This record gives sequence, C-alpha cells and structure tokens, in this order.
Amino acid sequence: MSELLWQKEGVAVDARIQAFLAGDDVLLDREFIAHDIVASAAHARGLVRIGLLTADEGEAICRELDVLAADLASGAFVLDARYEDCHSAIEARLVERLGDTGRKVHTGRSRNDQILVATRLWLKAKLATLRALCIECAQIVLARAADERQPLPGYTHLQRAVVSSTTMWWAGFAEAFIDDAVRAGQALDWIDANPLGTAAGYGVNLALDREFTTAELGFARMQVSPIYAQLSRGKFELAAIEALAAATGDLRRLAWDLSLFTTGEFAFVALPAQYTTGSSIMPNKRNPDLVELMRATHASVAAARTEIEQLLSLPSGYHRDLQYTKGALVHAFGRGLGALELLPGLLRGLQWRPQAIAAAFDDGMYATDRAIELAVAGVPFRDAYRQAAADPLPAAGADPTASLAARVSPGGDAAPGLEILAARLQALKA
Repeated sequence: MSELLWQKEGVAVDARIQAFLAGDDVLLDREFIAHDIVASAAHARGLVRIGLLTADEGEAICRELDVLAADLASGAFVLDARYEDCHSAIEARLVERLGDTGRKVHTGRSRNDQILVATRLWLKAKLATLRALCIECAQIVLARAADERQPLPGYTHLQRAVVSSTTMWWAGFAEAFIDDAVRAGQALDWIDANPLGTAAGYGVNLALDREFTTAELGFARMQVSPIYAQLSRGKFELAAIEALAAATGDLRRLAWDLSLFTTGEFAFVALPAQYTTGSSIMPNKRNPDLVELMRATHASVAAARTEIEQLLSLPSGYHRDLQYTKGALVHAFGRGLGALELLPGLLRGLQWRPQAIAAAFDDGMYATDRAIELAVAGVPFRDAYRQAAADPLPAAGADPTASLAARVSPGGDAAPGLEILAARLQALKA
C-alpha cells in the first residue's frame, strides 16, 4: 500500500488493524473513482478562481485527471490494494506525475466531502438509470395493455374471484412503473445538492467558490451547511434506496405472478426460452430461475436499507461507521438495477396461453356481476349478494367477454383509462 495520507511520523501502522480499517473500500471505490476524478477537477478549477493554484497548475492537474480517467476507462489503471481508497489513489497519481503541484490538490477539502460528492454524483447517475428503466418498462406494458385484450381470471387470496383481463393486468403494472419513475425522479431532485467544499463538516478558512463548483458538477443547488452535509450522509442514500425499493417491490409482485402463471397448474404464460434454465438432474425441466431471482432481488434492496438505517444511530459530525454505508449502497443498486435491466426483454417476450386461460374460468366468477345486476334492478345489495351466491350467472351467462364489456367503472376493462396513463408517461418523457 502507498503511504497513508494521514500517517504520522513515528507511529507504526499495524497491518491487521489497517486491513480492518480499509475493509473492502478499495474494491467499493471502483464504483466511485470516476466521479471523484470529475469532482477533483472541479475543485482544482475552483482553487484557480481564488488564487490558490496558478492557471498553469490548475491546467496541469486537470490534464492529468483527464489522463487518469482515460486510463481507468481503458483498464490501464486499476484501483487496487496499492491504495487505501480512491481519494489516495488520485492524489498519489497527481503527485507521481506533477510533484509538488499534485500535492496542492487537497487544499481546502477533506476525504469527507470527497466521498460525499462522489457518492452524490454516483447516486444521481443510478437514479437516472432507474427512472429510465421504469419508463421503458411502463412503455412496454402499456403498449401490450392496448394490443392484447383477452379475458384473464382475477384472483384474491389466490382463489378464483372475478373475470379480469390481460389489459387490466398490464395496465396495473404500467401505472406501477410510471409511479416508480416519478419516485426515482423525486429522489434525484431531492439529493441533487453539492456538498463539495464543506470539508470535514465545518467549512475551511478559504473563500471557496462553492457556487462555481455546484454549476461545474451539474448540481441543482449547493448544500449550504457543512454540518448538514455530514448529517445527510446515509439519509440521502436511504432516499435513493427507497426509490429503488419501490421499483423492485413492484418487480417482486410481477415476478410472483409469473412464477404462478408459468406452473403446470396455471400454464397461463410461456416465458422466452432464454429466460429459463434446465435442471441438473431432471431432463424434463425448464425452470423460471431468472424470474425467481428477480423476485428475490427486493430482499437485497430491503436489507441494504435496514443496514444503512441502523448505521445512522449517530450524533452529528463524521464517524467512521459511515464507511459501511458504501457496501450496502453498491450492493442494493447492483442487484436492483441488474434485475430491472433484464425486465424489458422479459416483458416483451412472454406469451399468453389462451386455451389454458379459458379453461380456468368457472361459474362462480360471475357472482359479483350477478349481484350488481340485481342491485341495478332495485334489489338491496345484501339481498342481491345472497341471491347471487345461490345463482351466480348474470343475464349474459358464463361469458367472460360480456362480463368485461359491462365493467365500465374507470379503470375497469371497458374503460381502462390507458390514455390517461399514456399522458402521464408522456409527461415523464418530456
């Protein structure tokens, strides 16, 4: 490992203690180093503006940071155990290439605001990806809702309940993913605040141009209070994970439906072949493993949320406990976005099995229609309810198409409101 940034003369570093302190920071910081490079360049340009660096020094630092970013992207530079973290790696590279000029880059900042700004930029990118994926999924299912109107049994308590339709099933998830896209956008707007220049949480005795770095880094606003910058660490991560959890929670429900619908007992849906796997011992099996792991993904997101929440039992100011928020955050978004990135292909490729679906209807599923029909004719609803229990078939008989045609309440199959959802989706894309 290179010399530690904080190492004091005459104090030996115990390798075991240092290994515990560093943990898996170097591996996790591979997620953040590109953003730390961008923020370091903005900080250097800011130091030029207040005369702490000359124009030539600032230009040299930014040039070397560009080279480092290119080396990182090409694989020529790898963040590894030579370094304590991404911050020390960047500074070591600048010192190696620029000598004393490289040693000036840390003026007026702390690793506290470095990781805050790198994480904030990382989260903005992840939330933008989350929002785009939710919009894409909503587009796909809304189009299928419009194109595929066929009866589908509706269930409550996993028991056959009423006649529903593929249109209503698709529309349900369309609205869900539209709301998830809104939630992702709201979280992004909320965390879009620049902490760079807050240093260790108490400011510095330099007239840093924080409005300049805010604009340079594309933040919507400056996070004013240095103390709040530290208080927001973990809090903002939780907000981002909550937005991710909204989407993976809906993914879990969708995956559960598909898990049931692909069983031999239901057989309503055929999955694309590439979304299934074979058994290691049973030649007859094609298993919905991907759907099952999509269903499991929310557990990782929820676990990350709990881990970070428990870490935040702290007073104000920076505490090393906060280092552990990184792993939970990276793990949550790694699994969550990984699953959601595979979802559009699944949604496009799954196919309904009309014969199996048609065979699943029974006379009892028309009882609610019958009760409403009697109530419309003037029978008090509780009397109509009892009559329908004895004789469930409405005037139209056991006809799922007729049942759906009569479902005229807003959102029902005869009035699904797809144009309303399309308008909401279009507003998100504008």
